[in-house]
Amino acid sequence: MKENLRHTLRRLYAGETLSAIRFQAALACIDLAIIAFFIFGPYLRTGENYLVLDYMIAAWIALELLVKAAIARRPRDWLLRSMTWVDLIILGTLLFPNLLYNFAFLRAMRIWAIGQSPLLKAGLRKIGQSELTDVIRASINVVVFLFMTTGFVYTFFFYRQDGTDGFVDALYFTVATVTTTGFGDIILPGTFGKLTAIVTMIVGISLFVRLAQAVVRPFKVTFRCPNCGLYRHDADAVHCKACGNILKIPDDGE
Repeated sequence: MKENLRHTLRRLYAGETLSAIRFQAALACIDLAIIAFFIFGPYLRTGENYLVLDYMIAAWIALELLVKAAIARRPRDWLLRSMTWVDLIILGTLLFPNLLYNFAFLRAMRIWAIGQSPLLKAGLRKIGQSELTDVIRASINVVVFLFMTTGFVYTFFFYRQDGTDGFVDALYFTVATVTTTGFGDIILPGTFGKLTAIVTMIVGISLFVRLAQAVVRPFKVTFRCPNCGLYRHDADAVHCKACGNILKIPDDGE
């Protein structure tokens, strides 16, 4: 009974059947709602129901962690997943907001988890738009970086400002820095502020270049060559470009 339940949950979390896609879509909707709460947190933190929602989300993330730990084939696999540690840190920021508020910016990583789930790839394949997978994932990476950097800047430089001005200033600074616009009307003080701006520019530009490459380069399919192990091939490839081995790439006929 217990093993059957674990098998069913594995299939729902990682499968590409219709029921699995529906289940993953429902989880994605919940994740989007949680992300919205994180984004608008600076606007809501003075409200009476803020802590109630905060602990409800903490309970949900804790439940997800327990389920994923239970269905992992080995505990080591679960512990080595990057999102496991991100979720643990997010859970800590929710349970101990006054102690761990410096790490609250990592909550934006929940967006990245949606892009890495089987739902995106399976959903695009269902509608015949598999070639958009890399573009959407690159776009998600840019969005995650923007919100993570905004959260970091807000936490370390603007958190004590009254109202919502601090979050808006952090977002404005992040977008101006990442796009290298550099109006200069908002700057981060001190050496730590300068280093933050430098890292933001370097990583931000790299992600935008990666997004541009995903948009303009020819679509590649992911299929491991059994001879040399090359993963990326042209969609209509018959032979592996690296070793010349005959490929048998699965095709849905479209």
